[in-house]
Order: sequence, then structure tokens, then C-alpha cells
Amino acid sequence: MRFNKSLSFLFLFSLALLSCQRQSKSKTENQSFKVDYDQFTLDNGLTVVFHVDKSDPVVAVALTSHVGSAREKEGRTGFAHLFEHLLFLESENLGKGGLDKMSARIGGSGANGSTNRDRTNYYQTVPNDALEKMIWAEADKLGFFINTVTDQVLAKEKQVVKNEKRQSYDNAPYGHTSYVIDQNLYPKDHPYHWQVIGSLDDLQNATLEDVKEFYRRWYVPNNVTLVVSGDFDPAQAKAWVQKYFGEIKKGQNIPALEKKPVVLAQTKKLYHEDNFARLPELTMAWPSVYIYHKDSYALRTLATLLSDGKKAPFNKLIVDEKQLAGRVNMYQSSAELAGQFMVSIRGYEKVDLNQIHAAVEEAFQRFEKEGFSDADLSRIKTQQEVGFYNGLSSVQGKGFQLAQYQIFAGDPGFISKDIQNMLAVTREDVMRVYRQYLKGKPYVVTSFVPKGQVNLVLKGSQKASVVEEKIVEGAEEKFDASAKASYPRTPSSFDRTVEPAYGKTPETKVPDVWEGKLENGLKTLGITDREVPLVMFNLRMNGGLLLEDSSKVGVSNLLSELLLKGTRNKTTQELEEAMEALGASISINAGEESFTLSGRTLARNFVPTLALVQEILLEPRWDEQEFKLAKQQVESQLKQQKANPNSIADINFRKVLYGKDHILSRNILGTEASLKAITLADLQNYYRANLSPSVAAFQVVGAVDQQEVINSLAGLDQNWKAKEVRFPQYTTPAAPAKSTVYFYDVPGAKQSVLRFGYLALPVTHPDFYPAQVMNYILGGGGFASQLTQQLREGKGYTYGIGSSFSGSTLPGPFVIQSGVRSNITFEATDLIKQILQNYGPGYSAQDLEVTKGFLVKSNARAFETMAAKLGLLNSISAYGLPHDYAKQREAQVQGMTLDRIKTLAQQYVNPNKMYYLVVGDAATQLKKLEQLGFGKPVLLN
Repeated sequence: MRFNKSLSFLFLFSLALLSCQRQSKSKTENQSFKVDYDQFTLDNGLTVVFHVDKSDPVVAVALTSHVGSAREKEGRTGFAHLFEHLLFLESENLGKGGLDKMSARIGGSGANGSTNRDRTNYYQTVPNDALEKMIWAEADKLGFFINTVTDQVLAKEKQVVKNEKRQSYDNAPYGHTSYVIDQNLYPKDHPYHWQVIGSLDDLQNATLEDVKEFYRRWYVPNNVTLVVSGDFDPAQAKAWVQKYFGEIKKGQNIPALEKKPVVLAQTKKLYHEDNFARLPELTMAWPSVYIYHKDSYALRTLATLLSDGKKAPFNKLIVDEKQLAGRVNMYQSSAELAGQFMVSIRGYEKVDLNQIHAAVEEAFQRFEKEGFSDADLSRIKTQQEVGFYNGLSSVQGKGFQLAQYQIFAGDPGFISKDIQNMLAVTREDVMRVYRQYLKGKPYVVTSFVPKGQVNLVLKGSQKASVVEEKIVEGAEEKFDASAKASYPRTPSSFDRTVEPAYGKTPETKVPDVWEGKLENGLKTLGITDREVPLVMFNLRMNGGLLLEDSSKVGVSNLLSELLLKGTRNKTTQELEEAMEALGASISINAGEESFTLSGRTLARNFVPTLALVQEILLEPRWDEQEFKLAKQQVESQLKQQKANPNSIADINFRKVLYGKDHILSRNILGTEASLKAITLADLQNYYRANLSPSVAAFQVVGAVDQQEVINSLAGLDQNWKAKEVRFPQYTTPAAPAKSTVYFYDVPGAKQSVLRFGYLALPVTHPDFYPAQVMNYILGGGGFASQLTQQLREGKGYTYGIGSSFSGSTLPGPFVIQSGVRSNITFEATDLIKQILQNYGPGYSAQDLEVTKGFLVKSNARAFETMAAKLGLLNSISAYGLPHDYAKQREAQVQGMTLDRIKTLAQQYVNPNKMYYLVVGDAATQLKKLEQLGFGKPVLLN
């Protein structure tokens, strides 16, 4: 170990930014926020960063290799991402599937990873008694992995990755946009020319020797950073890191890549007819700067000034005045070697993209002419500060940031410099980067339009080169995933096959919950959490879709949009500016059974934020023009849903579950017909009849105590009057007596989207949680589940599959959902059916032991984040659960028996008594589904 360094940093936000704001006299006003870290390097070059956080008995472990798609060879694209998958499968001492099995036993969050252009990371949060196990496992992946990769293993994982590509890109609207942009923004010899996911041909052509060469070059200690963050003893952890990682051999030196910004000689215009798109979309990309470049901060601020909010010129011109699109998406994207400034605008149906392009140019001109104020800049900086804090609210979030700074800035302590750079941006900086990178500069622009609507593309555009996969039956490579490999073992100075023992068992910490009720009937629940100087809250009202008129569905969703479009005394723009000045975000969501106002703010501004909530809730503006715009935007959403196979599946599965007469069978957005029929008076009537403190609960988590919250709610208590809210009675549809297959045709679909299940149980049913326990090994346990192990790991049919029980005070569905390769739709469905048939009879004592281990041990991290604590409060208030229900459920798990699990499986996961919905290509897949034995499939369209 060569050196040790410790740094504390403190975020102090300039008082000048807040001088015009009304400040609350909160106890949190002078609260500081700091993060400490220790850094050291092993003799083999492994960089290690520790951050100690004693707030919860958990640790996050993240292993990051400084390799992404930019380090690949042309013709072997997708390797970095393929490697991310391979590294989870097996290593010499963990064994086959060992990491996932261990994750389940130790109560981990689930081992996961991600790949981008410049790095690949592997991470998990676990109870702190399992830290030595995690360090042992991560070392095994890094130094004792490559011998376990065989041709069979590689063949299977190629199929999984290709399924991911189909699901995320090939079978999704606008899925090829990034491909077309990058192929034309970056020269052929630039490392960002190709996509992280790679090409299907390159993936298929990858050989075992290619994989081993990639591993030897990039997966070496001197190219890896290990971060441990959470509640642990640093001295002990250092000893473990030295023991398990110290003897892994250093690799060859890896020189840093030179920055490689690009310069376009001229603007490039391209178009693509998208099989899944229903609306035209214009995307523009300008070359910009790499990550942490001094100009990246001003470019990020510029994007917000141009596009975010009613005052922003792009929003004002394109959305409000010309009504060409529902929103403008603009952002600065910086990577290690280069960057790009992006604008994406999805037009309304049949809008000519030439009109949108002209409006973009006009919006830039307006920005040049009108500029922006110091107050605008201050609001954006306050928003950025809140976002920064929010990213550090979990031990995993802190760990990610420390690794990011170490790898790309060369110093974990850059975290303090980062926030300083962010807050130091001036008006002059913003205008300078606009002139330097955007004004009059060449760019790449793409027009993605629905099939047959080439007349909408930007004039002068050339047809983009996009490779479309053809669906061929039986075309995939065969493999035997069950084959056991024999391989030479890597020498070690000690016996690595022995899994380390647990440390001291952490006690489940259920947060202290305070609860009360205001005089107007509003329930109040809270948890004081001062880990970061933020407050999060929900004001949840029972209702939502459940209280709508079935002839005019869509009212509650429109109301949720309109309530944020100004108040009696504030225009939409003025309301937005008031929120931004406080560093507050407030949103409203209409759900199937609830109507919820949610917020997040700096703790020091909690009081004025609650005053804004009161104004939004009690003094609506009812602006006719905003109502018209909201309807237009929802209509656009409905058209987009028609093109998205996953949305199609969700909407039609609800219809199958509930039947045509139940309100919960409807799409909460409504239909195009119901949308046209809804008037502003309909929203006002819903508002007056259904928004009441008598059916509401205020839930709050953060750096405020109960008395501060009650004081802040005094205005609502006095001015929000209770009323009786009448809930209609609907008959719960009976579970199916026999199974039926339904099919929705999406011609040319590269994947089939599956939704199988039936209406099962409400949360309040005594069997609800036991059924969730039973489901863990079936499909609720991620990689520990049978569905994942057999369909993904065993067959390579899918990128992901899971099953779940959900519900409320009303019965909710048991559902199995997945996206599978189109040409094995029947085989995947039949395998799921077999798994369900054998689940109860085949459930073993070992399955029960794994389930108990996970569900009990995972309670240590159940309430780590503010969002998790809000979820706890919601369960208590919505379903009447006791404050310590997590402890009570722990006792239920401990008392679960094998016979009880088998009985639950027989009762609640019977494959012969559920609905099977498939969304895919009927021409190639429909007929084969008759072989399931459930009769002729019902074609829904």
C-alpha cells in the first residue's frame, strides 16, 4: 500500500443565490453536509476507496473497470457489455451462478452491473455482516474468472445480450436514433462511432479467444477501482482487500486515451422510417466537450435555460405558441473523450419536421435577443444543488460518485471541485459556450418518422443506414447451458474455495415513525432523517381512476397536469420560478386508486415549499389555454402508446384482467374519444367532489421534526375543508376457471412481450405477504428465481423475466412478465407453463432456506434511502399496517414451512387458471400457441 489520504468536504451554498428568497427558521438552516473518504493502492495497482457511513447497517461494494465500448476493436463491438454479463456467471471458487446464489443467501440488493462508453461497473448493497463475503467474491470475479468461460457459456450469453438489444433498441420506437447520430457525428476511427450494445453480427462472431484477450488486457488490478461505502471497520476491510486482491497479478501498463473531440465540416441530415414510431421526431447533435471540462458546466446550464420551463425559449415557442410538440428534451452529454449537445423534439401527429427545425432556429434567435436574468441562473443552480445532494442520499450513490471521480478526474476528492464548478457558472460563461459550440456550427440532425410518412422528413435528408434483423425460425446457435466445464485452477496462496463466515449479525432497524391527525382529518406521518439536508413528502389522496366517470376516463390524469399550471395569483411561469428559487420540485400523479402530490426540497426551504403546496392545492388557476395544451400532450402520449409493445401489453392485460365494465380496465390517460369529450368543467367537478383531507395522508421524510411539519401544515389545516367522498362499488372479477391465450398482433415485432396472470389478492388479505414469500424462488428473486435461471440462464430466451403479486385494498394481479425472442414465443410460453406446474411439487427445503435467508437479512437495508422510508409510511397509512410490520413479516418468514409454501403455490400459481397475453408478430407466432392446450388463441386486433 503506497499512500493514505483523507478528505472532508463541505457544501456551502452562496448566500447571494438565496438573498431574494424567503427562508424558513428551521433547525436545519446551518446544517453542513460532508463526506469523508480514505484512498490507498495495492502493490498490483488496484485503487481502493473507502467511505464510512454509520447511518444504516449496510455496505455497498462497487468494482469498476476502466473499460467501455471505446476500448473495443472495430469488428468486435459490444465486447465490454458482453463481458459485464459474463462476469456474473461463474468463477472458480464461487462456482456456477455462485454470485447470484450468494446474493440471495446474504440478503443483497442483487448483483448488477452497467456499461457505458468508458467504464464497466459491478455493484451491490448488502447487510454489513456480509462484507468479507463480498470482497472475496469480487476478487474471485477479477482474478479467478476467465478459465470458467467456455464455448457453451459464451454461446448462451450471446443470446441474452442479443435479446437485450432487441428489447431496448430493435423492438422500441426511435430505438436506432443514437446509432444513426453516433455513426455520423463521430468518424469511423473514433471510439464513440459504434454503440455500447454492439452489433448483432459482431456479437455472433465473437470467439472464446477474443474474450480471453479482452480479459487479459482490461480486467487487471491496475485498471480497476474498488469502492466500499457504508457501515464497516476500515482497518479490517483493508486487511480483507489485501488478502483477497493482493496476489492477483498486475497487468501490462494501460496508457490513458487522449481526449478526442470531433469537428464537423458540415451539417449532416439523415432520416429513417421507424416501424414502431407513430409520431415524427427530430434529433440534433452538436460536438461539444468531454466530462469535467470547464465548459461542460455552462453547457449543462445552457440546456436548462433553453428548454426547461414556461420561460425557456424552446418551450415557449415550440410547445406553447406554435404547438408543434408536447415537450423539448435538451441536454449536454459528456463522456471521457468527447461530448455532444443534444436536442430531441417528438412532434405531434403528422407535424412536418421542417416546421420544427425552423422553430428551433427561431428559438435560438429569441434566446440571443432576450437572454436571461441573474435570477434565472440562480434558480438553476439551486436545482442542481438539490440534484447533487439527492445523488448522494444512499451509500451506493456515494460509492458511485467516488469511483466516477477517481477514474475520470483522477481524484475522489474532485467531488468538492465538481460542485464548485457547477455553482461558479456565470452569465458570460453561458453565452460564450452558446457562441462557441452551437451558434452557426454544423450538427447532425435525424428525422425518424412512421412508416410511409417520408414527406415529414427534413428537406435535404439522406436515408440512414440501419440494419434491421430478420426473424428466422431456428436460426439461433444451439448450446447446452447445463454442461459442466473442466478447467485448470488458478494458483493461490490459500484455499479460496472456503466462503468467509458472516460477521456480527446486524439488527433490523425500523425507523421511528411519528403519526398524527389534523383537525380537518388529514393524517400525518413522518420520519426524521438528517443524513442529507433534504426533505421528501407525499400528499396521497384515495381516488384517482377509481373515482372517474367511465364515459369520460382521463379526467384525473388531466387534473394532475393542470394543477401545476399556475395558481390564482401565479401564472405557470411564475409558479415554476417560485419552486426553482427554493430548490423544490413538486409533481402530481394520478394513479388507478390514488391522486398524489409529491415533493422534494432543501430542508431550509421546507416551510415556503409547503406554502406553495397549499397554493397549488387550494387555489387552482383553471387556465383554458393550459387545459388545451394538456389535452394535446395526452393525445400525443396515447398515439405513442399504440406503437410501444410494452404499453400495448400493459393496457390490454388490464382489459383482460378486469373485463370491460370495471373502471380499472381502462387506460388512465383515457382514449382519443374520451379526451375530446372532457371539458374544463369536468376537471373542476372532479376536484370539488374528490380532493379532501378526509381521504388523504401527508407523509414526510427528511431533515425536519414532527413539530416543524405540523407548524408548516397549519394553513392547510385551516383552509382545506373536509368533505364526504363517495367511492363507487365495483364487483371484483372472478379468477378464470380455465386458461385462455390472447394475442395482440404487432407485425414485424423482433420480440414477443408476455403478460401472464390473473387477479389475485389485496394487500390486506392474510395470504398476501405469504404469497410474496412463496413467489421469491419462482420469479420474485431475480437471478435466484427459477424463471430467470431457466429462461435466461438456461435457454437464452430473454433478457429479463419476473413474477410478482401486487395489490392495494382491492385485489391486484399476480403477473409474469417478459420479452422473449420472437422465434421461440411458444417454447418460452410452454416452459413457463411447465415451471408453474412443477413449482409446488418441486419446491425444496433448500429453496425455503434461501428464501428465508434473503427476506430476513435484506431487512437490514430495507429502509436505507429516503424513498424507501416514504414507502414505509405509505404502506402504514394506505393499508393500515403497524409501524413495525417489517419485524412482524420477518417473524412470518421465520415460521414459514415447506408444506405451507406448497399449499400457497397450488392455490395461487396454477398455470391452468390464468390469462396468457402475447404481443408479437401473429404471422409467425400465433398458430404455434395452440399447442399449449388452452384452445385457439383470441386475436385482440
